[in-house]
Amino acid sequence: MLDPELLERITARLAELDELEEQLAKHLVEVRAERDELAIAERVLERMTGQLAEERASAGPVPGQVGGRAVMLIPHRESGVEEDSLPRDYQRIITAVRQAAGPVMAREVGEVVGGGRQREGQAGTTTQQAGQTRRPRLAAQTAGRPVHYPPVTGSTATRSGPARA
Repeated sequence: MLDPELLERITARLAELDELEEQLAKHLVEVRAERDELAIAERVLERMTGQLAEERASAGPVPGQVGGRAVMLIPHRESGVEEDSLPRDYQRIITAVRQAAGPVMAREVGEVVGGGRQREGQAGTTTQQAGQTRRPRLAAQTAGRPVHYPPVTGSTATRSGPARA
C-alpha cells in the first residue's frame, strides 16, 4: 500500500513542476520574440550602413561660394584622411604655419601664401610719414582723446528721436 504522506508530496511537487514549466514556456516565447526582433534590427542596420557608405563614397567635394568666388570646402574630418585630400590652398596655408618659428598671425600667413597684400587707402592702414591711421576718429578713440563729431542739424535728425547736439 502507498503511503498517503508520500503520495501527497509527489502530487505537490508535480504541481510545482507544472507551474514552473508554464513559466518557462512563457519566458521561452518572450526570448524567441526578442531574438527575432534583434535579428531584424541587425539586418536593417547592415542595410542602412551599406547605403550610407555608398552615399559617402559617391559624394565628392562640392565647391562652395565665398565672396562670389567658387572655393573648395574643407572635407569632413575622418580617421585616416591625409592632408593631400585638402584643397591646394589649404595645404599651402598649413605649410606656411608649420614653417613659422612660433605663433603666426593670419596676415603673415596671407603674405606667404600670396593673399595678404594691403591696398593703399584700406581702412585701418597706416601712412608712412605721420604714423597715424587714415581714420582719425578711430585714432582719437584709441589714443584716449575725445572725439568731436560734427553737429547734427534738424535735417539730419532721425525719425526715432531728436537730433544730437
